[in-house]
Amino acid sequence: MKLICNKQTLYEAVINVSKAASDKSAIPALEGIKMKLQNNILELTGYDLEIGIRTEISVRSEDIGEFIVNSRLLADIIKRMPTEDVLIEVSSNMQVKISGGVTEYTVSAMSAEEYPELPEADSEEKFAISQGILKDMIRQTIFAVAVVDTKPILKGELFEIQNGVFNMVSLDGYRLAVRTENINTTNDFKFVVPSNALREVIKLLNEEDDENCIVYISKKHIIFDISGYLVYSRLIEGEFHNYKGSIPKTSNTEVIVNTKDLIDCLERASLLINERVKSPVRCIFDNGQLNLSCSTSIGKISDEISVDITGPMIEIGFNCKFLLDPLKTITDDKVKLQMNGGNLPMKIVPLNSENYTFLVLPVRLKNE
Repeated sequence: MKLICNKQTLYEAVINVSKAASDKSAIPALEGIKMKLQNNILELTGYDLEIGIRTEISVRSEDIGEFIVNSRLLADIIKRMPTEDVLIEVSSNMQVKISGGVTEYTVSAMSAEEYPELPEADSEEKFAISQGILKDMIRQTIFAVAVVDTKPILKGELFEIQNGVFNMVSLDGYRLAVRTENINTTNDFKFVVPSNALREVIKLLNEEDDENCIVYISKKHIIFDISGYLVYSRLIEGEFHNYKGSIPKTSNTEVIVNTKDLIDCLERASLLINERVKSPVRCIFDNGQLNLSCSTSIGKISDEISVDITGPMIEIGFNCKFLLDPLKTITDDKVKLQMNGGNLPMKIVPLNSENYTFLVLPVRLKNE
């Protein structure tokens, strides 16, 4: 079996597909990439039984065959080849010769018979969404996914589509992020996608690409079709939290603030906070000002910025990072902060749009 292909095209495909290959597995084949040649098409697959990525590239060949090769080694070899084209030859005893000019490697391969099959999705159960919109939805929610295993369902994001409205939801017990878009589909869906799969999906999505991402759904799996790449993932089974009941409908105090000013203020305070040295930021909203303070073993900060306040004065404390994460994803110049007291969640929404809602629980403050 012999093929010739463009070095850069092959390298990009190997790098993207290898993100789904297992770092360490009881099944050695899963640490490699499956390469399947059918004349002038080379199909590359990485799969760790949880996430799979598959793509095809054009090559020059008249042969048919398949083999598995270590993903990291193959990427490193292709990257360092001195020529624009790369020749790959596979012998009957599973030795792979990779050459370019005078440079030649010979590495061992494995039989593709040991590679598990990727799941198939029902092509009727699908919807299309702009790549840019999907990337934005994931970007504005993924930071609020739980990172601990106490509730596995919270390690994914809820995809909820009803009556042409798509809600993407994440929560970790301390904060809740909801991103909403209208979508052109008559089908209703409700399923939970693991966050590690979405982190691979967002890398492949092109926000400047006019192409749609096609999403195929089956009972246990989901497939994202993104510009020639197929990303496969298992769905997380279980019932997601009833998030709609957690979002306050009204507020006693509403604050309008410049997004960048608030980010800058919180980032100044964050210099005194790290993983080992934790302390909430104390926020006092009163008389057209946000007075922010924080005290840790590293030092103290007192700061203030101008804001527009409607309603009574409020004093409330927050984990600094939990406030910064959503603010950094909001593109509006101003945001609304809506509160019902110092012990109840704060709701953050962009001033001029209704497609993003963020909720964060306050931290109980100690008396100064």
